[in-house]
Amino acid sequence: MHEGERSRQVKDGMLTETDRIMVARNRFIFLLAMAALLAILSLSLQFLHLIPTTPLREDRENAKSRKRIIPVPLTEPPEIDPVYEAYAYCNIPNNTERGMEGHSPPDYKLLSVQVMIRHGDRYPLYAIPKTKRPAIDCTLVPSRKPSHPQLAAFLSHMSKGSKGRLDSVLSGLPRFPSHPVCEMGELTQTGVVQHLRNGHLLRDAYIKKHTLLPNSWTSKHLYIESTGKSRTLQSGLAMLYSLLPEFDWQKIYIRHQWSSIFCSSSCDCPMRNHYLEEEQRRQYSLRVKNSLLEQTYVDMAKIVGVPTRQLRASNPIDSLLCHFCHNISFPCTQNGCIGLEHFNVIKSHQLGDEKERHETKVYYRYSLLATHPILNQTVTRMQRIAEGRSEEVFALFSAHDVTVAPLLAALGLSEARFPRFAARIVFELWRAPRDKKSLFVRVLYNGEDVTFQTSFCQKHSRHSSQPLCPFQNFMNFVKKDMFAIFNSTNYYDACHRRAF
Repeated sequence: MHEGERSRQVKDGMLTETDRIMVARNRFIFLLAMAALLAILSLSLQFLHLIPTTPLREDRENAKSRKRIIPVPLTEPPEIDPVYEAYAYCNIPNNTERGMEGHSPPDYKLLSVQVMIRHGDRYPLYAIPKTKRPAIDCTLVPSRKPSHPQLAAFLSHMSKGSKGRLDSVLSGLPRFPSHPVCEMGELTQTGVVQHLRNGHLLRDAYIKKHTLLPNSWTSKHLYIESTGKSRTLQSGLAMLYSLLPEFDWQKIYIRHQWSSIFCSSSCDCPMRNHYLEEEQRRQYSLRVKNSLLEQTYVDMAKIVGVPTRQLRASNPIDSLLCHFCHNISFPCTQNGCIGLEHFNVIKSHQLGDEKERHETKVYYRYSLLATHPILNQTVTRMQRIAEGRSEEVFALFSAHDVTVAPLLAALGLSEARFPRFAARIVFELWRAPRDKKSLFVRVLYNGEDVTFQTSFCQKHSRHSSQPLCPFQNFMNFVKKDMFAIFNSTNYYDACHRRAF
């Protein structure tokens, strides 16, 4: 019987029992085929990243003292998840991270690289009153996770560090963390591993792929600065070691940077301090308006048995993040336990504060004045290298979140996350083939190319005849455009007169 005749008979109710069974079977087979097709299509879309996924969900479900995270339905706009953001901040080492450093169109020549890093994972700077401090061992044990293939060799090489040349403030600091019970602010093994991984990524991109440093490199090819904290010095050494394994200590000279914003000899800027004070007032105003946050502090203070003011002053999120990142249960007392609900409220307030910070522009003004000195050094170093007047092809600045955060803001990277442990910003200088005067710049944050998100290159079309951002754009921004918001034309003027 033809299919058309069978369809007409179905309508007329003339099918035999055998025919009805055959029709039902065919429909069932058709439905199975459609279901299989939809399943394959769904997997394909996920593979192509067209459907959002939550790669950290398994980690979240296995963590102690943490609630299961339910993905936001696709029909609703995703909201900021404080737990997910905290995981991103921890930057737990993994073997899958890759970076876009060193990528360029064919035949472009890499001239120089300058890297600003935040130190790696550290022990808290503050302690929650009347609670047990998190039990973390800050000695380096290659057999303990997280580890790195170069950790044992790094430890051995650091023991020979007395041959290195360091400014006097740095020479008295330990080259690696070594306390069985971490001291306040001390770099952890996780922090060392984070920067060994960073250095390994940069070695693949710049040394192996582009031969940025010659085999016979000397101290004149490197420029290294660190603040006077052991965690920044040790982070810089960890990155340097995996970038240049078994480096000759006598070829290394590490300078001390006394300022956390790396302003060197250009730190006199009254208006920068003015905007910082305004920003602190904005933060205070936002905090006192958050009744849920205040009630959370009250509840936590009752748990630990101290006045609310004392609990708030101890900056509890700093210690709680350490518990979180190291999968240690939050503190408990006889009055109860600090829980994930307390953590979520404080972390959510931080995220809301970051959002308002970008909207009010007070922090942006502070950031422009705070980072101009280091950005001006960056541009000047690039110019000297391009003109053949310097051989400092690799520069490393080991710093803090209060260094990296304003740098991101000044560059116009408003969508960038707050600097995680071991965050890195990279500036690359490139030369076009067959034209020595055509210079270009790339800016990368944690391995992602963010050049065309910067305020100085947002309007440049990457599909033009110049697929990279012209260096001239960057230079104009640093030398002139940064001061337009202050109705000024130079750094000194912007620093010493109020903008109207």
